[in-house]
Amino acid sequence: MDYRDEVFLAVAENLSFSKAAEELFISQPAVSKHIKELESSLNSTLFERKGNRIYLTRAGKVNYEYLKKIKLQYAELEFELGRLNNTYKGTLKIGASSTISQYVIPEVLALFYKRYPNIDLYLYSANSFDIKQMLLEDEIDLALVENTSSLAALKYIDFLDDELVVVTGSNSVYAKRKQITLSDFQEIPMVLREKGSGTAEVIKEALKNHNLRLDDLNVIIHLGSTEAIKNFLSDFDGIALVSERVIVKELQLKTIVKIKVKNLDVSRKFRIALRQGNVANNAQTFINFLSAHNF
Repeated sequence: MDYRDEVFLAVAENLSFSKAAEELFISQPAVSKHIKELESSLNSTLFERKGNRIYLTRAGKVNYEYLKKIKLQYAELEFELGRLNNTYKGTLKIGASSTISQYVIPEVLALFYKRYPNIDLYLYSANSFDIKQMLLEDEIDLALVENTSSLAALKYIDFLDDELVVVTGSNSVYAKRKQITLSDFQEIPMVLREKGSGTAEVIKEALKNHNLRLDDLNVIIHLGSTEAIKNFLSDFDGIALVSERVIVKELQLKTIVKIKVKNLDVSRKFRIALRQGNVANNAQTFINFLSAHNF
């Protein structure tokens, strides 16, 4: 692609000349110069300014849609040429829910980089809802999510089983209780992830099987990360529901204790989410690698 096209894409995606300049490591006047040259060669105005903000014109939107496709084709061309030489090139942008990005995928990414060092990797972390929005807006190539809801615009591939378990701090008054009832589960003070997280959604679905709602639980606080929940448990006489995969070290150190809830099973599958249609080569390479990984 022509460098002016790269500059245009950066401005169009940021809707900011200054942010595009930062992203491309060039000056803002240089960005303006490239855009003016591109507009002159296309005989079209690509951006319009309204107040302190800029927007794509109709011509700018058409140019953006075509250049996105062209950029993808260039990436696929690099990939195919790299495959001929037994080298893979290009970029891969992955979005992952908080739990997956912190506890599940780092080892896989390290091994993937070792196998494909010429593929530039980017990992973005947020809750499952926000990650899927990034995928829909074409900001990432694939998403790794933990929630159960599905969107028609996306397709899903299961890649790992997971179980949510009830835990409490080792100093908690509930630490010596091996099992509690569903009634206890409703009454004991609880800390949960924020609404919109995959964990909260899975718990909500599991409770439906017992005609319960999240509002029926004694949730005293919602926290934005599993690490925050684990730290909170150290001085909290209450319980939490977290992925068993995130408390391996704490169980070994005996700082956190598992408690069984009679007749309550909260299992889920971690899933790969993709936009409908063809999958880019680098994304497919990662999917194949992830699916073959021995967790």
